Amino acid sequence: MERAGTETARACIDVLGGAYGRRVVLACGKGNNGGDGFVAARQLARAGVRVSVFADEASAVAGEMRDRLERETDVRVRPLEPEAMARALARSDLAIDAIAGTGLRGAPDPAWTAAIEAMNAGGLPIVAVDIPSGVDGATGAAPGAAIRAELTVTFGAPKIGVVVLPGADLAGAIRVVDIGFDDDAMHASAWLTEPDDVAACLPERPLDGHKRTSGALVIVAGSRAMTGAARLVTRAAMRVGAGYVVVAVPASILPVVQAELTEAVFLPVAETADGSISLDALDAVMQAASGARAVAIGPGLSRDAETASFVREVVRTSPVPLVVDADALNAFASDTASMADRKAEAVLTPHGGELARLLGREPSLDRIADARALADASGAVALVKGTRTVVVDRSDVAYVNPTGSTALATAGTGDVLTGTIGGLLARGVEPPAAAWAGAYLHGLAGLAAGERAGDGTVAGDVADLLPDAIARVTEDA
Repeated sequence: MERAGTETARACIDVLGGAYGRRVVLACGKGNNGGDGFVAARQLARAGVRVSVFADEASAVAGEMRDRLERETDVRVRPLEPEAMARALARSDLAIDAIAGTGLRGAPDPAWTAAIEAMNAGGLPIVAVDIPSGVDGATGAAPGAAIRAELTVTFGAPKIGVVVLPGADLAGAIRVVDIGFDDDAMHASAWLTEPDDVAACLPERPLDGHKRTSGALVIVAGSRAMTGAARLVTRAAMRVGAGYVVVAVPASILPVVQAELTEAVFLPVAETADGSISLDALDAVMQAASGARAVAIGPGLSRDAETASFVREVVRTSPVPLVVDADALNAFASDTASMADRKAEAVLTPHGGELARLLGREPSLDRIADARALADASGAVALVKGTRTVVVDRSDVAYVNPTGSTALATAGTGDVLTGTIGGLLARGVEPPAAAWAGAYLHGLAGLAAGERAGDGTVAGDVADLLPDAIARVTEDA
């Protein structure tokens, strides 16, 4: 607690640009988070900052720090009363939130809500201690009032609540400080993907390599009504380095798909009367898969009943790892457990609607828990799309992806993600790493595309910038 409060005070002085002549308002709760705040107040007062402290009734440990603050400085703690806080905020330079820590579940009580609203309305930069009050440390949810911080000083490691939305948005910039946790205390079941992680899993091409050793992928996508999906998946797979890509599409749409893809190999297959892949295509697709390293299946296939039967057989019998997306996921709606009956590993990439159909319920506020539920039910790697994308691997470890932007909110970017993951699988990247590395590269390419085209970004822009994303993570590693 002493270290946590001291590091918070140091961060506040950095935000203030010094201590002399500065005024700070600090709100403390009754638990350990409040104790950290009392220490910060003592250190700031010693540094020459004029500190106003408003506090809830303190617990035993926090109460000891409160007593020490009043004993060793001229600061006197006042009740956590919003009107008095508002007056103090009006003549201050910074506010510090030490009301509620990572253990808060549900909405704050009325007294804390009033204090949070007063601080947010004060117009000052707010520094949050460990996590913004009102944010659930385990999920990032904010079901009631929550502090909107400019900076969050968090201890030991980022908490899930400050890297998953909406907590990530409320936390502002995050400063991680070491306060002396031992190795046992730092055991984690969730990780934030970083450039070094992605760069380390990307295989190098051997000097004597050729197109197949660079990665052979079979893409099963498209229907008469959705010809673009196959093209987007293919472009992304090739842009992440897959050297030999076979595109299986309904025979009638082959000329349309071929027109934009000069580098791919094509496999026209049997189709239904409505122009989607039929069950009769199974043997041809399985023969192609037997000569590849991975399969990407789903985008644009349609929800035709016969196509769904085809998908279920491909997933069950594929001899190589798969990435399963879009209508291939819909083929398993309300029957996710049957996906566990398959020969090869798989990565599932649902958005919210597909996730609801797979789980048989609406997604919860806990994205990591939902991803774990899907991974458990399917026996596969689960990637739950969204801001921020979450991946859960076979060992139940979660990975949170920090990249991406609103530029990705356009049709077809999910198909690009499927191709990205499929291309990495084809290059020999293990399925869990292909999922979280693919999400990272996809988000990085989306950021770059948005910077160039703004709201006019289309999915093809993202696919074309994947090589730049790979170059960037390699340089940053």
